[in-house]
Amino acid sequence: MSYTQETIHEIVLKQRAFFRTGVTLDVNWRMEQLRKLKQAVIDHQQELEAALWEDLNKSPTEAYLCDLGPVIVEINEILRGLRRWARPERHFSGLLCFPSLVTRVYKMPYGVSLIISPFNFPVFLTLGVLAAGISGGNTAVLKTSSKSAASTRALQKLIADTFPEEFVTLIDGSHDVADMCLEERFDKIFYTGSPAVAKHVLEKASRHLTSVALELGGETGNWCIVRKDADLRDAARKIAFFKLCNAGQICININQIAVAEEVAEPFLTELKKEFVRQIGEHPEQNPEYPKLITPAVYDKCENLTEAYRDRVVFGGAGDREARRFSPTMIFPVGMDEDIVRHELFCPLLPVVPFKDDEVDALLDVIADREHPLAMYIFTGDKAWAKRVMATQQYGGGCVNEVCLHMMVKGVPFNGTGHSGMGAYHGAWGFREFTHPQTVLMGSTRFNLPLREHPYSGQAGKRKLSILKWFER
Repeated sequence: MSYTQETIHEIVLKQRAFFRTGVTLDVNWRMEQLRKLKQAVIDHQQELEAALWEDLNKSPTEAYLCDLGPVIVEINEILRGLRRWARPERHFSGLLCFPSLVTRVYKMPYGVSLIISPFNFPVFLTLGVLAAGISGGNTAVLKTSSKSAASTRALQKLIADTFPEEFVTLIDGSHDVADMCLEERFDKIFYTGSPAVAKHVLEKASRHLTSVALELGGETGNWCIVRKDADLRDAARKIAFFKLCNAGQICININQIAVAEEVAEPFLTELKKEFVRQIGEHPEQNPEYPKLITPAVYDKCENLTEAYRDRVVFGGAGDREARRFSPTMIFPVGMDEDIVRHELFCPLLPVVPFKDDEVDALLDVIADREHPLAMYIFTGDKAWAKRVMATQQYGGGCVNEVCLHMMVKGVPFNGTGHSGMGAYHGAWGFREFTHPQTVLMGSTRFNLPLREHPYSGQAGKRKLSILKWFER
């Protein structure tokens, strides 16, 4: 379908009219829609898996592990907790508010939301966010990525088969269509993508003072630190798995590794072994290995590799026709080189050596750069790891593990600064898509003149002494 500003405006008007009917305020109705969404994912599983294979060469197992399964897990968590989360809170108003004793906090949906999702996990990062929006009682306009065209078509069919357009609709098209959406007045915008585009989204949203949540990859990428006391084989196994996943096209993936130079060589040896064990000696020829999303991304990957060709210690080969590029280790790389100063979003893996006893200086450099979305530490010193993870600024992370922090129920997934703002998953998604409204329940009896004039003379002195007593 070809969209114009007028057709998009009409969609938003229909959704606003539907929201104002009050239907979405009913928690039972929201839960019914969430069950429909869950069943739709199950019913359309084969279509979604075929689309993910066409767009990204994801095998059915990887598609379910990373895209479809997490949507079902997210919906299940919401269904278990939604009644409790949505219940108005009851608070004692305090002596200063006497005789009004009760204050309630209502969790009000924003209204009409715009959800802009990326290409790399087109199912999860569309429907997972949609589930949060529905849990809060919002309607939704979904704008999916034109790069993952097959997934967009499959999702468009799923949404059209499941929900009326005035409640949820999916819009396809390129950046010009996204800009048309951003011209409209939405009540909530949730964007997942790059920091550069996020600035544009914020600028557009500012004209209407629209509440915005951003989930970004981070301007200078996510760090993984491997200290000399780490279990090198365990670290290599987990890092290799993660870098192979979706060919590195993951916002929380490892952008660069800092490895203690005392163990750099044995670590690199273990990492090479793990890449070969998990995907074979020629990943670019393995049909199970995911592909890069566009020829332009492949070319960027190839050009960067050529620029560092003399330091490629593993990989460096690709198949342009298949758009598969092998995981590529580049060593050694300095802390200030360009390749570790921006997000790569591909299978390249620069490795930065550092002296283990100078790890605090390394952390200072990382802290001076833009906050990453994720941080990973491999070490045997748990006390040091806890101190670092409690004092550095980043979205989330793991100690002696990768990526699994975003699979934990009941905890937020979020970024900070250039890696985002806001949070979702479970209760945090419900909070992101609702506004807490505080309402004091007043009384028409026993009202005291404490707050009223006069404030001077003996009456004023008595009022002041009572106020001070109340505020002890």
